[in-house]
Amino acid sequence: MHLFSAMFLLVMLAVMPTEALYPSPEEGWQIYSSAQDADGKCICTVVAPAQNMCNRDPRSRQLRQLMEKVQNISQSMEVLDLRTYRDLQYVRNTESLMKVVDGKLKVASENPRSLNPKGFQELKDKVTQLLPLLPVLEQYKADAKMILRLREEVRNLSLVLMAIQEEMGAYDYEELRQRVLLLETRLHSCMQKLGCGKLTGVSNPITVRASGSRFGSWMTDTMIPSSDNRVWSMDGYFKGRRVLEYRTMNDFMKGQNFVQHLLPHPWAGTGHVVYNGSLYYNKYQSNIIIKYHFRSRSVLVQRSLSGAGYNNTFPYSWGGSSDIDLMADENGLWAVYTTIPNAGNIVISRLEPQSLEVLQTWDTGFPKRSAGESFMICGTLYVTNSHLAGAKIYFAYYTNTSTYEYTDIPFHNQYSHISMMDYNPRERVLYTWNNGHQVLYNVTLFQVIKTSGD
Repeated sequence: MHLFSAMFLLVMLAVMPTEALYPSPEEGWQIYSSAQDADGKCICTVVAPAQNMCNRDPRSRQLRQLMEKVQNISQSMEVLDLRTYRDLQYVRNTESLMKVVDGKLKVASENPRSLNPKGFQELKDKVTQLLPLLPVLEQYKADAKMILRLREEVRNLSLVLMAIQEEMGAYDYEELRQRVLLLETRLHSCMQKLGCGKLTGVSNPITVRASGSRFGSWMTDTMIPSSDNRVWSMDGYFKGRRVLEYRTMNDFMKGQNFVQHLLPHPWAGTGHVVYNGSLYYNKYQSNIIIKYHFRSRSVLVQRSLSGAGYNNTFPYSWGGSSDIDLMADENGLWAVYTTIPNAGNIVISRLEPQSLEVLQTWDTGFPKRSAGESFMICGTLYVTNSHLAGAKIYFAYYTNTSTYEYTDIPFHNQYSHISMMDYNPRERVLYTWNNGHQVLYNVTLFQVIKTSGD
């Protein structure tokens, strides 16, 4: 998710004079149909009249409701654009690679002497592996066309609303309402296809702020509405109790407008997560997980993670009492840890958020002390090979199939000492604490989009 673009846009809107942008609401309904900004994002703006105008006309109320739906659809389309852009770029790159490899294969087929038998077979096998991607590429193209059609329908609907402004009562409101409902249904169907995917790439790092000590953690809530932009920061890896809650990401960047929460029990490690209004963390010198509710400023529940090592028994390679790592993804709340019976190998447990009861557990077979950090995306655990410079994501364990594979996904470890790395499914970014710097990475997920006939 392009957080900095969004924040920059918000800042610009805050400082620009509204009189220059919008006519007075007293002039009646002012409707601005769909348009595109410099980044190609869909924009639909509606300015309502004063409440005392036409407030007795039921048709005006219907019109207002329809306009609000058009605006909501436009905003949903913008989210859809953001979610598909990076994945579509990956698919396009794959398509180019496939064409290049296919061209080389044709040259080799026409002139067999240009390749030795081993090289020819390797090239042929590579093409065979790429061929199943063709239907996926075609589906992405079809979905891109669907987005364009939805955008065009919003534009047309806005034009209809403009006509209603000029001639109230000349349009069948029921028909218009049905068109909006149909458009909402189609948009929902399209967005439902864009679910989980496989991690294929990590962007260059985006440094948000340099603050705190060498170790720590920072995060946003994965389950709250997108309008809530609070950021939480926890400096240090042991015996800490002070949690800072910033009102917005911009406030966090500036180090202003925050409140302090003093936890009743100190924490261990940096594997904390904020999930649905509560902080989940590992209690210092124990294998107890605590759920602390921010609004009530109280502990709602605490439960021992049976058999889990603690106090640097089974930490990540960087140490720091990182025995128990709590995280959240599209599938819920997770704990990553290990036990003596598992011989120090990473164990994944899915937790029930209310009771902290363990719902299901997987033994990955991967030694935790060999891992730099790890994070969950779509029920898959991704593990880095180091916390230092030159790190890459090189192991993935899939809980849906209880299988694993070794991967090779590089990323730039700019400050050479990562002590926290967590995925936020709402924003599709990785939050990291890197040697006293708070850093973001965008991720690319490869998704197989299914049609309704599949």
